[in-house]
Amino acid sequence: MATPLTDQEKRKQISIRGIVGVENVAELKKGFNRHLHFTLVKDRNIATPRDYYFALAHTVRDHLVGRWIRTQQFYYETDPKRVYYLSLEFYMGRTLQNTMINLGLQNACDEAIYQLGLDMEELEEMEEDAGLGNGGLGRLAACFLDSMATLGLAAYGYGIRYEYGIFNQKIRDGWQVEEADDWLRHGNPWEKARPEYMLPVHFYGRVEETRGGSKWVDTQVVLAMPYDTPIPGYMNNTVNTMRLWSARAPNDFNLRDFNVGDYIEAVLDRNLAENITRVLYPNDNFFEGKELRLKQEYFVVAATLQDIIRRFKTSKRGDAARTSFESFPEKVAVQLNDTHPAMAIPELMRIFVDIEKLDWDTAWDLTRRTFAYTNHTVLPEALERWPVALLEKLLPRHLQIIYHINQVHLDRIAALFPKDMEKLRKMSLIEEDGCKRVNMAHLCIVGSHAVNGVAEIHSNIIKTDVFRDFSELEPEKFQNKTNGITPRRWLLLCNPGLAELIAEVIGEDYVKDLGQLKKLNDFVDDAALIRDVSRVKQDNKVKFAQYLEREYRVKINPSSMFDVHVKRIHEYKRQVLNCLHIITMYNRIRMNPTAPFVPRTVIIGGKAAPGYHMAKMIIRLITSVADVVNNDPVVGNKLKVIFLENYRVSLAEKVIPATDLSEQISTAGTEASGTGNMKFMLNGALTIGTMDGANVEMAEEAGEENLFIFGMRVADVAELDKSGYDAMLYYKRIPELKHVMDQITSGFFSPKNPDLFKELTDMLFKFDRFKVFADFEDYIKCQEKVSKLYQNPKEWTKMVIRNIAATGKFSSDRTITQYATEVWGVKPTDLKIPPPNEPREAIEKTARALKKM
Repeated sequence: MATPLTDQEKRKQISIRGIVGVENVAELKKGFNRHLHFTLVKDRNIATPRDYYFALAHTVRDHLVGRWIRTQQFYYETDPKRVYYLSLEFYMGRTLQNTMINLGLQNACDEAIYQLGLDMEELEEMEEDAGLGNGGLGRLAACFLDSMATLGLAAYGYGIRYEYGIFNQKIRDGWQVEEADDWLRHGNPWEKARPEYMLPVHFYGRVEETRGGSKWVDTQVVLAMPYDTPIPGYMNNTVNTMRLWSARAPNDFNLRDFNVGDYIEAVLDRNLAENITRVLYPNDNFFEGKELRLKQEYFVVAATLQDIIRRFKTSKRGDAARTSFESFPEKVAVQLNDTHPAMAIPELMRIFVDIEKLDWDTAWDLTRRTFAYTNHTVLPEALERWPVALLEKLLPRHLQIIYHINQVHLDRIAALFPKDMEKLRKMSLIEEDGCKRVNMAHLCIVGSHAVNGVAEIHSNIIKTDVFRDFSELEPEKFQNKTNGITPRRWLLLCNPGLAELIAEVIGEDYVKDLGQLKKLNDFVDDAALIRDVSRVKQDNKVKFAQYLEREYRVKINPSSMFDVHVKRIHEYKRQVLNCLHIITMYNRIRMNPTAPFVPRTVIIGGKAAPGYHMAKMIIRLITSVADVVNNDPVVGNKLKVIFLENYRVSLAEKVIPATDLSEQISTAGTEASGTGNMKFMLNGALTIGTMDGANVEMAEEAGEENLFIFGMRVADVAELDKSGYDAMLYYKRIPELKHVMDQITSGFFSPKNPDLFKELTDMLFKFDRFKVFADFEDYIKCQEKVSKLYQNPKEWTKMVIRNIAATGKFSSDRTITQYATEVWGVKPTDLKIPPPNEPREAIEKTARALKKM
């Protein structure tokens, strides 16, 4: 293979998982035993695997604390511009292994746990996922936190500490059943409650006009209790904070208001206030206009802005508290992750105008320069439109402020486009047709200085279609920031074999500079690398096959192609198209059982929103097809279909490294970006996909010939919309499609209930917005190309290496560097904060060095 590494390079390379020093290991063992004894109050005779996990978690956390405090001291000393990432979702997954990797402790911990006679993997499996998100949007926020810390930004994630995260999915009799995710049942060793920073949040009430301006009075108060979680950067001693708010009733809740005399009832009613942060809404790409959800959105925003302003006022500048807000946008950047935290815009205006007594124009200028908005979807059903009547009841002052913002906005439009009533209607923040609603995306665009989509194709659709009038008015406001993933979790943590192999070839600097992967292009034809990449993939497949057998009692053939489709179940993601391909393969095997066939294990996983009937029917179709295919003796082990139950971050970390073929098959123009596509690419899977979302840029980076691209492009979809999509045409023209649909319709896959899939087939024939049949033929042909290449392992693996070499662009480090420089006005730094064992003066020295940069 490449030139062999020198001894010095080999020694350096160990640092990917950290150095194993004798003192290090002894100290970790000591910490472990101390926590087992003093924190968990157990001895080795009665401790359970969970106790051992907690002892290790506390031991690792001890190594974070000094750096965490140091980082916050450093920010106080240097007073940098701070970045606040506001999101209703942070899909963090597990924390233990990620923390060990980022602190360079993994090898030492492995050794310590081994010496203690315990199994590291068993302990890691005890940790609950922090499932505080639905899918892409929430996981993106988590990757961003990792990158912001790694790039040394003074950044904070702000969100909600849901008591119940995304539901656990069980499959019973082929149907999805939801169970509550009681993730805090055993406690969370990574969070620290901060009751001393508890803040009041107001709801309901009325607005009183006084000589001193508007006053929001007679409100109900809920307290916001912050819980802080440390976010370590990779090997740079930076530890940032994710602060999640939990709702608490004030102690006089319902006692002072009603003086009901029923003390017991009043105390029980505290639950009503505390329900605000009880549970995550389980919808992905769908707006459900419920009062509780609006309460959640305002709750996180109101608590966060008070915190931001407190920090702004008490910052160290000549040790005098800041009284002027003139420098606010120079010291504060707030990123809105979709429209969910949009109420931050009227809330900051309320604080500036009503409380701090700024005039409207000054307040509005500061507000706009502070906020930036990321749009995550163009699906109309996902856009937030809150009924005016609900806002009037829950947040009366904010509705007034929104009306005023809209008035100023429309006056400007009217001046620029006199008599153009249609433009005024389209650009208004208030939609008047039927029920009066506030369009939150319009509020975000008008109230921000930057608006971005999350992949080039998506940002273009936003500019030329969805928000066209706004982008024509202020073209400089609209940007693109293609999503990315953190290589720490999505390579080092989940695929150590591949991470080590890459380090042996190109050194380990790629972990913080993923662009270096392009050096692998020099080794595409290297026989040893081809062999090694192929071996790592095979090892991962065997390991995953063992996991499936252990957890789900299903046996699969590790030498078959692992064809994987994991993401939320949604019509636009077209799991149904995959299903039609499975049935087509099944029919071909049945028609000609002796013909050569490239064996496949098709793995489909993902959750359906509990109220999304069609998505649940799609799961039922997949499980029904699996029942038939997996039990047909003619098929044998040529084809297996698995529905992967309860897909989540920790399961993604297992299945992605084992995947051969990644399915990214949404209708062109519907998937804003996707990030699973990037994870598969980085982990040595090939992609079959449409020209949608970030697939377009993946094809650009790797060369379209190194992906399996099929189907309509955005322009073709638009053309078909214009001429009218007729599913029957395809059904009549394509015999294999007709055969498949006839089987589903006739009850071949549901003999006990032949009409089981009637609604699904009706949808496909009569009102399929996502045109499954239009891409069927090309998809099947493309899948044949996939099978053909898979029969040539050497050529397949060379294509894999070319893909891995092209993933540099898709690091969230690159994404965050672009946000930092092009939106937030801050500069990433590779400066290392002095570790806790150095005296405090070291901080001031580093602070001075930073100023010189």
